[in-house]
Amino acid sequence: MGSGRWSTDVYTAAENYRTASGASAFAYSDSGARKAHPALDPNGVGKRESRDSDEHPFSTPIAVLFDVTGSMGTVPRVLQTKLPQLLGLLTRKGYATDPHIMFGAVGDATCDRIPLQFGQFESDNRMDDDLARIVLEGGGGGQKHESYELAMYFMARHTDLDSLAKRGRRGYLFLIGDEMPYPQVKPSEAKKFIGDKLREPISTEGIIEELRRSFDVYYIMPTAAGWGGDAEILGRWRDLLGQNVLELDDLDAVCETIALTVGLGEDTIDLGQGLADLVDVGSAAGASVGKALAPLQRGTVVRGSVDVSDAPSGNVRL
Repeated sequence: MGSGRWSTDVYTAAENYRTASGASAFAYSDSGARKAHPALDPNGVGKRESRDSDEHPFSTPIAVLFDVTGSMGTVPRVLQTKLPQLLGLLTRKGYATDPHIMFGAVGDATCDRIPLQFGQFESDNRMDDDLARIVLEGGGGGQKHESYELAMYFMARHTDLDSLAKRGRRGYLFLIGDEMPYPQVKPSEAKKFIGDKLREPISTEGIIEELRRSFDVYYIMPTAAGWGGDAEILGRWRDLLGQNVLELDDLDAVCETIALTVGLGEDTIDLGQGLADLVDVGSAAGASVGKALAPLQRGTVVRGSVDVSDAPSGNVRL
């Protein structure tokens, strides 16, 4: 997937129609849906693909997975209103070449009806369609855990990236939430929700190690959310991801945080330039974004290579 081009005019026309008709941008969820939309249901999915094309010969895969339990359910609604700004920063400001964006959602496989939802990697207005299909279930188990490890398992084993296969360049994966992953991927949950048969559990550390072969993984924690700023949760994620744990004090600044993180990772901007770009596009999120991304500027930058037999090596990322 990943053909076509984003049109802000198409987005605006759809938004104006919804406003005039009183329709919701999340009509599927707001209709009382009790199961994943067929386009987002991961059960039986082979691969979600980010493919190069004549239009987009150097694709950059970017996956954004939301915790949609409790107070976190507002994040997709916020990002939906800021899609043009996100795409504008990535493309018009040149942060990333040929971005392909996937949206998905994470809940709790121990108690939610819909703990996993995954769209396709898209480069045009179909990404808005996928975002609108997400069910904002609002459940969760209330135990400081959601099934992030199961979502990471899907992303590790059910995605296929031309950027990696052809150029040795990993994609970006953003997890947005306020709780911890469970300690392991359970075979019973992988079977029930994805359709995979596992002989034994996989530790969360193990699946992250596997996932990092394909993606640079970031965890964004809005500190104003339910468990936001909790020391135990932050400590667990920092043990897993190090400096790639970003504390964000403004829930509305998720879009800008994602865009600037990609720009830093692609080495197309520094933080100062990115914050200046936010002013240029009329965003008031600069202070929150600057604070969230400061660890990436002052921390030790971990750089590495991904070798592929038929592509140049030397993929370097934050």
